[in-house]
Amino acid sequence: MVNAWILQLDSDAPDAEFGGKAAALRALGLHGLPIPAWFAIAPGSWAARRPLAADDLTVTADATVAQEWVAAAEKLVGVDGLLAVRSSASDEDGGDHSFAGQLDSFLAVRPADVPAKVAAVWRSAFSERIMSYRATRGLGAPRPPAVLVQRLVPADTAGVAFSADPVSGRWGVALVSAVVGLGTRLVGGEGDADTWRVDRTGVISERTIVAKSHAHRPQPGEGEGVVDAAVTEPTAPALSDAQVIAVAELARHCARAKGRPQDIEWAFHRGELFLLQSRPITTLAAQPDPDGRPALWDNSNIAESYGGVTTPLTYSFARRAYEEVYRQFCRLMGVRAVTLDAHAETFRAMIGCVRGRVYYDLLNWYRVLALLPGFQANRGFMEQMMGVKEGLPPELAGEFASPGRWERLRDGLRLLGSMAGLVRNHLTMDRQIRDFYVRLGDALAPPTVPLDRQRPDELVASYRVLERKLLTRWDAPLTNDFFAMIFYGVLRKLCERWCGDADGTIQNDLVGGEGGVVSAEPAVRVRALAALVRDDAVFAEHLRSGSLATVLMGARARPVFWRAYQEYLARFGDRCLEELKLESATLVDDPLPLLRAVGHFAARAEQAPADHAANARAAAERTVSGRLGWRLWRRLVFGWVLRNARARVRNRENLRFERTRLFGRVRRIVMELGHRLHAVGVLDAAREVFLLEIEELLGFVSGTASCHDLRALAKARGDAYARYRSEPAPADRFPTRGWVGATNPFTAMASTAVPEVGGDQRKGTGCCPGVVRGIARVVRDPRGVELPTGSILVAERTDPGWIMLFPAAAGLVVERGSLLSHSAIVARELGLPAVVGVPACTTWIIDGDLIELDGTTGVVRKVQP
Repeated sequence: MVNAWILQLDSDAPDAEFGGKAAALRALGLHGLPIPAWFAIAPGSWAARRPLAADDLTVTADATVAQEWVAAAEKLVGVDGLLAVRSSASDEDGGDHSFAGQLDSFLAVRPADVPAKVAAVWRSAFSERIMSYRATRGLGAPRPPAVLVQRLVPADTAGVAFSADPVSGRWGVALVSAVVGLGTRLVGGEGDADTWRVDRTGVISERTIVAKSHAHRPQPGEGEGVVDAAVTEPTAPALSDAQVIAVAELARHCARAKGRPQDIEWAFHRGELFLLQSRPITTLAAQPDPDGRPALWDNSNIAESYGGVTTPLTYSFARRAYEEVYRQFCRLMGVRAVTLDAHAETFRAMIGCVRGRVYYDLLNWYRVLALLPGFQANRGFMEQMMGVKEGLPPELAGEFASPGRWERLRDGLRLLGSMAGLVRNHLTMDRQIRDFYVRLGDALAPPTVPLDRQRPDELVASYRVLERKLLTRWDAPLTNDFFAMIFYGVLRKLCERWCGDADGTIQNDLVGGEGGVVSAEPAVRVRALAALVRDDAVFAEHLRSGSLATVLMGARARPVFWRAYQEYLARFGDRCLEELKLESATLVDDPLPLLRAVGHFAARAEQAPADHAANARAAAERTVSGRLGWRLWRRLVFGWVLRNARARVRNRENLRFERTRLFGRVRRIVMELGHRLHAVGVLDAAREVFLLEIEELLGFVSGTASCHDLRALAKARGDAYARYRSEPAPADRFPTRGWVGATNPFTAMASTAVPEVGGDQRKGTGCCPGVVRGIARVVRDPRGVELPTGSILVAERTDPGWIMLFPAAAGLVVERGSLLSHSAIVARELGLPAVVGVPACTTWIIDGDLIELDGTTGVVRKVQP
């Protein structure tokens, strides 16, 4: 260091004194990069009487200090050498703001002129354009910058390079631009540059060589009308391929040294490469890397189970369950262990969590299905069962493209090879389900020591038992779901081809009214409870509007009602709004929604709703019989497929209820652990346990967790999830590239069809016959909603907990869902005219509109706004 105002590579001053450019060169110089000799002038060398007046800035240092700068400059280049004098502000060339081109720079400066140029650089920091730049970015008042003084490289060729492509966002591609001569022609936009892209293996993948122009003078005899013109001729590129690769590697070397992608300025002089400047690329955070791993996120049917924001504990539990059960399913279907191990990451990411919301990773679902023989046939069935409205877009479908002849042959041989296993599973399906119920009853039997009396280590052991007996042995439900997917899909095809069922109405009616579906049992019990109080006007009114204490007091005074009510809670106490979310309050926690539903149902006239579904089913059977005619083989095939579709769909719903029971037991274990953690001061409240992931919670008890400060974890997650709830939700279907948590916008794909909001009529899937007209009540969250009797309930999606609103409704319109959704099944049992799958109905229909729905044809019509 020459004096206190001159900073060099080995100076002890902090980076803030050096400013952005000089600090970067200082750091890179320690890595041995080819940087021309330099020093920096500390910002404290200069002061201002009125800092915001750019024309009134003066040097307060005396002439001796200025002479020291001249001497330092002469030491770099000699008396007649040339220098570059640039700004190096403290917030310049940072990760957030580059200030590119905003402050003055000077080239070809003689040492004697350094003081004057330094003063000019400093004045530029208070210019009008800088004041505007800082104001728009909220950077506050400017400060005098440090100034970088550097030996000027008399470049033969110069330019800029990016270690990652700032245009496309590709981190694996370096971008090199070059011009002949000094790089200021390129940086200042005065000349076109040759451009190369170099991939991460060091191979030039793309080159754009700009043809150079020169003026053409008219020659004798060309005539007076000929004027000067620009003539373009092919010229050699500014750099050789070897030089391009060297510049790209220099940019990447800078990126490795700085720990983030860099934008550099460089120059060649007599074949030697120099690094002139390096700063972070500030645009990459806003764009995904198109070379990154693609994913397609879709919340389709999963939103019925995990709608809206889902807590970390529920998501981590569900993700683990999906991973285990689908790996197990593939094993049951005969997929080899070595193949399963090769796809471990696929199973690990069947579902994902984006801003607190759960989505299918659709590409991984397709990959899992592709492990099974007959993938091309099963693909459409899977989409139908998952409620996926669109297939894969062309840009993502390549991995699953239609196979060639040999691939089809190989897949057919695999299918034949696994046929014995499929037939065996099909023939033993009923026995598998019986065995599963036995194991389920054993795992969910009342514990010897009640959960509220177990120690924390015993609670963890209870959870591990459930995991061992059920979560990793969910075989019968999975196998049944697979056959439900196959038979339901085949039935749809047969109805279309043999019965002319273009819109699925016949198929819906054929599968409806099956009976023995546990999802419909709550509706039956609610109707039975209502029948017990229909003639008790005072108590029925208490049920509809009284406080919980008043209602329970009246219920206890009516032994028959009380016994039926307690039986309902014992059977369906875990069924609630968002019942698969462990954080959801159950009917045991808050029975008022159930009691309100009973009161509203008691106010309705008695009816025999089951006849609607049965009549529609019988009519569909007659239609099918007429259209199949006397084709005996078609009748045999159709009847066999229909019987299996009905049985598998019924079992699917019933086994999903057993999943609810499992989740209910896990919920109680988790809440007991939450109470213990709160009791010893580890958490501020028992329900903060839902802000932890499942293994963090269990590991805290067993000693395997990496962090024991659960209060801090809960606080950080609570803040993040509060923000997720306040922010707009991601799209229902969107793509990502690379790392999902950064750079991706979570917006819908351009190909995703967004229904136009307008018109007087929409069509969905009719689920329960009947034409009804009424006032629309658009409900997005049913908690605390009092539905006026006779209104039509309109919702985006429903789950079993919504049944408490159904008794007061005259009809039901749902944006999502299918014949197999809970809303459709329960509506049929209640005799509630219903239409599901109505595009954007919660936007198209406004609360208070008079609408009409036809539960047979699926048509919903606006009568009057």
